[in-house]
Amino acid sequence: MSRHHAFIALLALTGLTLAGCKFVKTEDQQKEAAAAAFDPDRQVAEIWDSKVAPYFDKKSGPYKDVAALVASDPDAANKTYGHKEKQGNAPWTYVAKVDGVIVKAETKSRAGYVDVDVDGDQKADIRVAIGPAIRGTALRDALDFVDFNSFRNQIEWAQFGKSFNIHVNKLTLEKLPRDTLVGKTVKASGAYPQPSSGQLPQFVPATITIGG
Repeated sequence: MSRHHAFIALLALTGLTLAGCKFVKTEDQQKEAAAAAFDPDRQVAEIWDSKVAPYFDKKSGPYKDVAALVASDPDAANKTYGHKEKQGNAPWTYVAKVDGVIVKAETKSRAGYVDVDVDGDQKADIRVAIGPAIRGTALRDALDFVDFNSFRNQIEWAQFGKSFNIHVNKLTLEKLPRDTLVGKTVKASGAYPQPSSGQLPQFVPATITIGG
């Protein structure tokens, strides 16, 4: 066989070989596809009514009871009302219900809040975020059915936490009244991380009503 004919035969064989091959995406392409498919806002919306709202309603206790148990028996409080990711050094996060009277309101800042008296002494016991910007990821961190290991990296985990704040703001917080809040009652369910000594707990509501 001449060199020319041998070259033609080689090309034909190569074509047949390639025709039978299946091209597999590279690792980078697979990562790009996964990143494109990641939609934390949609994920939060999909579990909110079926899992998130029922979780806070069922597991949370009155804030006074939760705080008292945290102070007297932390292990029991952690088991009953708390959750903590196994990874990292994050504090325990507790679920609670707030029922009290607003004694201070900050509505000019984007990170708005109301300070609430829950025991009738006219002093603030807990600070409740009313947005639109919400600091922290207490709602995500309080859930025992979401896991850091289900996400590809820390960035996605952080974005997932932020999506809870975005969702509750659109669902509830942006509809709240903003004027003459002091003296009005507030009822809410949600979560707060264990505060530093002497600091007000920073409570993020999953549900909230203001009025009366």
